[in-house]
Amino acid sequence: MNVSVGDIEIAVEDRGHGLPLVLLHAFPLDSRMWQPQCGALVPQSRCIMPNVRGFGGSDPAGPHTVDRYADDVIATLDALRIERAVISGLSLGGYIAFAIWRRHRDRVRALILADTRAEADTDDVRARRAELADLAREKGPDAVAARQLSGLVGKSTREHNPDLYDAVHGMMLGASVEGIVGALGAMSQRPDSTGLLAGINVPTLVVCGDEDAITPIKGMRAMADAIAPARFEAITGAGHLSSVERPAAFNHVVSEFLATLVYD
Repeated sequence: MNVSVGDIEIAVEDRGHGLPLVLLHAFPLDSRMWQPQCGALVPQSRCIMPNVRGFGGSDPAGPHTVDRYADDVIATLDALRIERAVISGLSLGGYIAFAIWRRHRDRVRALILADTRAEADTDDVRARRAELADLAREKGPDAVAARQLSGLVGKSTREHNPDLYDAVHGMMLGASVEGIVGALGAMSQRPDSTGLLAGINVPTLVVCGDEDAITPIKGMRAMADAIAPARFEAITGAGHLSSVERPAAFNHVVSEFLATLVYD
């Protein structure tokens, strides 16, 4: 389904009943990455999977900032008449989750932060994002997928699950150039969120693949330690896309976490 947000349309999947759970996708994937979670969690949750501008059928028009993406999510919840939700995000989705907490914390029932970081980009990372944006403009999503894919999944997935590797590659090809370039700029210019961590006072689950080379497990543990109500879980044999690479293990820890929440 599509939801009108200002003058654009956001593509969103809305399945199930019960505790609203927003699942925010990684870059440069789309909401399809959450299908294993949706299938497993629908019995206890209403899974809402929006697509960032330029991904998964959402209009690509700007502005592209994590704040705008966060506001798009809240506008989607408004359209669905949902007051509060568990906000879950992986990688880029985690950056958006931090922006939602900063701008709309009254709408957050709980947080799930997966394979992400609170720190802003360093100058070196910004330079690499600018280079990747140039590659997208010149050669399109296929070149971006070829450059990014090996770093997104862990060694175990690369060696033992080539079909999943290929499926992730295919999903990456569906992104628009405008969406890719916009998201790279949004990530590059996002504010530092480390100052938010101590003030997070809702139940929080922090999840990280133990083979994640992009947001390594040591940093994710430190982030969890800085959030007073946080619980940390490592997903063995998974890289940066822990929910995709080890869906059963990811679903188990999320399901246990959701079971601790009292819906109000």
